[in-house]
Amino acid sequence: MHELSLVASMFETLLDQAQAHNAKRITGVKIQVGALAGAVPELLETAFDSYKKGTIAENAVLTIVKPPFTVRCRACGNETIRNDFVMACSACDSTDLEIVHGMELILEKIELETDD
Repeated sequence: MHELSLVASMFETLLDQAQAHNAKRITGVKIQVGALAGAVPELLETAFDSYKKGTIAENAVLTIVKPPFTVRCRACGNETIRNDFVMACSACDSTDLEIVHGMELILEKIELETDD
């Protein structure tokens, strides 16, 4: 389960940012996890819940945003949200596509509680 190592790495960033801003608590974390990111959102959530115990993020809420898998055709410019992984343009059948969304694994937002 490499999700645990991903969360461990994320916690290094969370704790570094909390320290840099003199935060008492981390109250929320928002991440983006694309369909092709290579991580299972449910396992990330489980790992996060396990990892946060006994830390300043103990009561933090993890929000996972799943951007839709989106491709753009280089031949005709058509951009399509796909519910499957068929790599052909829905407008012209070209296979010359670029992935616009779906590879994301992004720490988007950290909510901190400070004395200020």
